Amino acid sequence: MANRSPTTRRRFLLTAGTAAVAGVAGCTGGRSEAGSQSPTIAILAAGSLQNAMANGLAPAVDVPVEIEAHGSATVARMIAEGQRDPDIVSVADVALFEEPLSPPWHSVFTSNSVVIAYNPETDGGARLAEAGSERWYEPLLDGRVTIGRTDPDQDPLGYRTLFMFELASRYYDDAPNLREQIPRQDQIYPETSLISQFETGSVDAAIAYRNMAVERDYEYIALPDQINLSNPRYAAEWYATTSYALPSGREIRGGLISYGSTIRHMSDAAVAVFDAHTTGSYLAEHGFLLRDQFPAYTGAVPQRVRQTAGRSNETQSRLGGPTEPLSSTVSDVTVLI
Repeated sequence: MANRSPTTRRRFLLTAGTAAVAGVAGCTGGRSEAGSQSPTIAILAAGSLQNAMANGLAPAVDVPVEIEAHGSATVARMIAEGQRDPDIVSVADVALFEEPLSPPWHSVFTSNSVVIAYNPETDGGARLAEAGSERWYEPLLDGRVTIGRTDPDQDPLGYRTLFMFELASRYYDDAPNLREQIPRQDQIYPETSLISQFETGSVDAAIAYRNMAVERDYEYIALPDQINLSNPRYAAEWYATTSYALPSGREIRGGLISYGSTIRHMSDAAVAVFDAHTTGSYLAEHGFLLRDQFPAYTGAVPQRVRQTAGRSNETQSRLGGPTEPLSSTVSDVTVLI
């Protein structure tokens, strides 16, 4: 077992802030039984957004928010099956807005990168650091490093991990079939607790999103763009060559990482929170990747959302409504995931 790494003050504050805001069961929204709107806005979100929303978004808005986070596939399933009824839903893969969720519109508001986070204080973590971005797979193959990853049936990070392994086998000349040889069932942890496995000493490293390492001050290996699912240049010739079949039988094809959000129950408070959520500088501060095209909108965007977004001329130029085509880059983001 790996040695326990020390808990920094920043990690403690992140955890405490998340517990205070996100520890909400039910996420049923701010609507009373009579249909009136309470001041609280309920958000059901991807696990990788949890810390950023609890510690970046929540303090930045005047409206109280309830944040519940799970793997994005779980988020979509909970809503589709009627287990949750949030005001706002945000997922780490906009493909989930095609199926099982089918909102009339959504925003693509941020991106991410797959990295290998590691604990430099363990023997396995030190081996990874020494191997670096060109040889990281070697200590994973020979069993000298314990790793954590998420369930591909429960969240996009899980199947993006498999995509990364497959692309790495193609990128590195002497690499074997990493998608077949590295993954094991005992490596799987929930997305919301994956990185915290460092704290318990359960793993030396984790296949994670960049933001998950950045916001906790963990060391990480930045992978080449051809395999990290972050660069639009490689979306078609690299990322889209991979796929994963969900238990439902649906095939998810690889693509550029893109996060999507939509409002399910419209109100002035929900629009205000949504605008701050999808345009806030807190995203970059927590390690997410922003592009000039973000936020980009798809579908029949409600007038109230259009008006709020239209207060910025820059955003207005990207908000064309349901009939105006998005740029080719954003189309790739929307379609190729």
